[in-house]
This record gives sequence, structure tokens and C-alpha cells, in this order.
Amino acid sequence: MGGVAGTAGVNPYVQLVRAPAALSVLGDTVTGAAAAGRPLRGRRLALPLASVAIYWSGMALNDWADRELDAVERPERPIPSGRISAPRALGVAAGLTGAGLGLAAVAGGRDALKVAAPLAAAVWAYDVVVKKTPLAPAAMAVCRSLDVLLGAGRSGAAKALVPAAVLGGHTLGVTALSAGEVHGASPARAAGALALTSASAAAAVSGRGGAPAHRVAALAAAAGYGVSVGSKQYAAVRKPTAAVVRTATAAGIHGMVPLQAALAARRGGVLGAGLVALALPLAKRLGRKVSPT
Repeated sequence: MGGVAGTAGVNPYVQLVRAPAALSVLGDTVTGAAAAGRPLRGRRLALPLASVAIYWSGMALNDWADRELDAVERPERPIPSGRISAPRALGVAAGLTGAGLGLAAVAGGRDALKVAAPLAAAVWAYDVVVKKTPLAPAAMAVCRSLDVLLGAGRSGAAKALVPAAVLGGHTLGVTALSAGEVHGASPARAAGALALTSASAAAAVSGRGGAPAHRVAALAAAAGYGVSVGSKQYAAVRKPTAAVVRTATAAGIHGMVPLQAALAARRGGVLGAGLVALALPLAKRLGRKVSPT
């Protein structure tokens, strides 16, 4: 995914890894942990950091893999602009991957590594091999789903399959639409993303049981998600120009936060959901300085 944002004076490494966008990733492990009934406490608090490190590695690897295309379409990015060399960017990606796996091992031992290792492998496969194929949106969705399962661990993965699938479905739509950030998209593609957003919002609040307070909190977060993301995607359906698609893509990335909050709250993680929701205003503010895409 690519985009345009004012980057004057921004550290090139911050731009390379899309540092502020990591705020939209923290809630993945919170959501998975809530679904599995394994709150993030003690050493497990390192799981969101492991998730962020692997996410940042993917962003650096993305720019390394796209360096020739970016020289034409996005010359302001760190590699084509000459602020970071291609070998250095690849080294950053490898280092962050190692850091993510190390943090996962500290947080959850083999149980966490059994998810973190496939997640890291999926990220590298996406950026290096799959991204330029029709399977790219599905591959990105798999990465996001695995990130949710990281919070649950291998032993709790079965309980977190639904929220993992919901966030994966949302990612599928956002990634497919983001292909039109430079040259525009088709109304059908934008409509597909909107349909997935609607389905994700409904799935986030579905299910039986749960305390009334949890259901109300989930409904409020899901409504915020549906409106904030859906309105931008509807605009892309009506006018799928590159500029409108970029706006819809950025909204989709930021929309991860209220969707995570809805999923966590529905499964009893109201405190975690509240903390996740606090990341949204900061993510939007920082996103004006460093593009999240």
C-alpha cells in the first residue's frame, strides 16, 4: 500500500517503517488475548511489541521490494530519494523481524513462537513474492489474522479464530482497494471493500451471551468503525479516483482500531478495548505527518 503525505523533516527511518501506523497494530494481540481468555499480563505484555516489530519489518521490506517502482511513482520515499540505501533497508527489515521473534519468545515461549514464526514468514512471502500477484490481498489478510492469533498463542488459537477472520476480512478489502492509490480503482472494487467493512462490523458484535455492558461497548465501537471507514469507501464507490482511494485506504488502516476495540469488548476485554481505542486519535494525528500507507 502506498500513499502521499508531507514528510519534510521526518526521520527517514520513521518514514521507512511507517512508525505511527503501528498504533493500528497494537490491538491485534489485545483482541486475540481477549478471545482466548488470556489477558496480556506480565511477560505477555511484550506480545504487542513483537507484533509492532514484525509489522515495521514488513513496511521496510515493502519499500525494499518496491524500490524500482517507487523511483517512478513515489520518488519521495526514503530509498528512491537516496536517504536510505536499499541494503540498509533490507537490514532494517531483517533486524526488526529478529526483534519481533525475540520479543515473542520472551512473552510466550514456544507457544507464542509457533504463531510468530509463521507470521514473520507470511510477511516476508507477501512482500517478496506474493504482493505483485492476484493473491496479494488474501496474503495480507492471512498476515493480519496471524497477528491476532499471536495474542492468543498456539494453545488458544482456536478460540480466537472468529476475530482473526474478521480482521483478516477487513484487511482483504482495504488491501484490494489500495491497489488504486496511484491510478484509481474501479467502482466494483470499492464496493467490494465496502461490503467487507459492513460484514466485519456486523460480525464484530455477533454471537450469544456476554454481559450487557460488553455488548453495548462493542456496538458503539463497531458503529464508529462502520461510519468512519464505510463513509470513505462509499465515496470511493461514487468517485474512485486515486486521491479518494488513498483517503479510503488511510481510513481503512485507522479503522482497524475501533474494529479491534469492538471485537475485544464483545469478548469481555473492555479495559483492553478502551486502551486500544485511545490509539486512534494519536494515529490520525501522526498520520498527517507520516503516511500510514
